[in-house]
Amino acid sequence: MTRPIICAVALDLDGTLLDTITDLAGAANAMRQQLGFDPLPLERVKTYVGDGMVSLVKRTLADQRDGEPTEALFEQGVSLFKSCYDQMLHDATKAYPDVDAGLQRMQAVGLRLACITNKPKRFTEPLLISTGLAPFFELILSGDSLAEKKPHPLPLQYACQFFGIQPAAMAMIGDSINDILAAKKAGCLSIAVPYGYRHEGPVEALGADYVVSGLVEAADLLLNIGST
Repeated sequence: MTRPIICAVALDLDGTLLDTITDLAGAANAMRQQLGFDPLPLERVKTYVGDGMVSLVKRTLADQRDGEPTEALFEQGVSLFKSCYDQMLHDATKAYPDVDAGLQRMQAVGLRLACITNKPKRFTEPLLISTGLAPFFELILSGDSLAEKKPHPLPLQYACQFFGIQPAAMAMIGDSINDILAAKKAGCLSIAVPYGYRHEGPVEALGADYVVSGLVEAADLLLNIGST
């Protein structure tokens, strides 16, 4: 059975386009230090990323994925994290290999691009600008742009409406289960990359339609998918 030709691509930010973990962990540990807590290993903070700033603050304060700090501590933590991350947003963050080349290839063949992330807008747009990726995207949706964020399908549904296409004509590329679930719920093609901040095990466990090594391979896949 022939798949619909893909017309648009949504891409996750943290762990897919940009390697942000050093600065995220730095901000989280600066927050913890100001609250009197010891710093956490970077690899542990990596497992807390992916569900937006609120979840990251809760998890790094409690040092567990399902942790719930007191409301007062959480509110203080959010304020401190925002301030700390503002100061180190661009310190070590950089695009993953193949990102620029992959986006250029997608854009050159007429694929319309969206960045869909659970990161707050106050951080998303400055990062895309500072890394030179902003011009690739017609649409940027952050975790606070809509009433819901990934894994809810709303951001992808909104993107489909924005591009004027059916969900089957859009692909979602990401590194975590939230990206794959959002794509499946919306009816979009799901593509996973093997790097990033996934904590759920091997990339194959995500259940994506395709796994690619990076965005160049993803671009090649999308160019040929209509005839497979």
